[in-house]
Amino acid sequence: MTAGWVFRVATCADGTRDGQLVLVNAALTHCRPVPEVARTLQAALDDWAAAAPRLHALSALLDAAAWAGAEPFDPAAARAPLPRAYQWADASCYRHHAELMYRWRREPIPPRYEEEPLVYQGGSDVMLGPCEPIVAVDEAHGIDFEAEIGVITTDLPLGTPASEAHRGIALVTLINDVSLRGLIPSELARGFGFYQSKPASSFAPVAATPAALGGAWRGHMLHRPVQVSLNGRPFGRPDAGEGTVFHFGQVLGHLARTRAVGAGSIVGAGTISNRDPATGSACITEARVRAGLAGVEESAWTPYLRHGDRVRIEVLDEAGGSLFGAIDQAVQVAGQAPFTRA
Repeated sequence: MTAGWVFRVATCADGTRDGQLVLVNAALTHCRPVPEVARTLQAALDDWAAAAPRLHALSALLDAAAWAGAEPFDPAAARAPLPRAYQWADASCYRHHAELMYRWRREPIPPRYEEEPLVYQGGSDVMLGPCEPIVAVDEAHGIDFEAEIGVITTDLPLGTPASEAHRGIALVTLINDVSLRGLIPSELARGFGFYQSKPASSFAPVAATPAALGGAWRGHMLHRPVQVSLNGRPFGRPDAGEGTVFHFGQVLGHLARTRAVGAGSIVGAGTISNRDPATGSACITEARVRAGLAGVEESAWTPYLRHGDRVRIEVLDEAGGSLFGAIDQAVQVAGQAPFTRA
């Protein structure tokens, strides 16, 4: 059970594939490597019952010492918490987003949508850090961002019921599930699901235990607005705790129905969406669909991402502090002139 463990972790580049695990303070300004516990986050997750209480204790000691002697932490230079993962599974937990997406595809919402979670598996071999560019082959593919909340799991045995599956949540983080909208319809029409339309996803620099999120984590979901901006302008601010059909415990229970879920699996809740249009959107397609339904001419709809566009996604606590650090990425289209970070 992870309920009382309070700490935050990140992965710093060290020349290896999986990077170096570090503890991070609440302000996300300082960090400390923890080789005495685990060299990588995956190693910690593999022995979470022993590693988590040690990380909790170390973090408490560092807090008491005001993180004296700790290294500066640069969230922009961090890698994804898990640069590669054993599994990346994404669900569709936001009712309003599902309604809009199926309307966009001119399809009915699947039967039993509110009775059984919809989940697909994405690519988990390359996970992008918070400021690595979104590299695309062609702007014509319809490059889109999707702001999501995700959890990183411990081992979850086969048959774990939904009522107990939340115990497998080790950490919570923020995700940009990049989508190529122009490729989705043809892939789905062939009956075998997403693949080329779902390139590498991106992650906030920090992952936190549920308890470290305080009152923002309740009912096995995060309850805070997720701030999305496009090229420096506000795009959306939907609350991650509103409008959900399922919580993470139920999604994990669904995954464990027929097979075990391995430690180091990443599970997303899908694109965050609130019914109130004043909250904006967490992806371009939803904004386009909203505009179309409101009678806006298509020429005035938000275009999909182009070379050099910049996306920023972040969750702030009530005091204005960043919970996970920001995802702040530019788009790099193959064959076009390289750019430098502003």
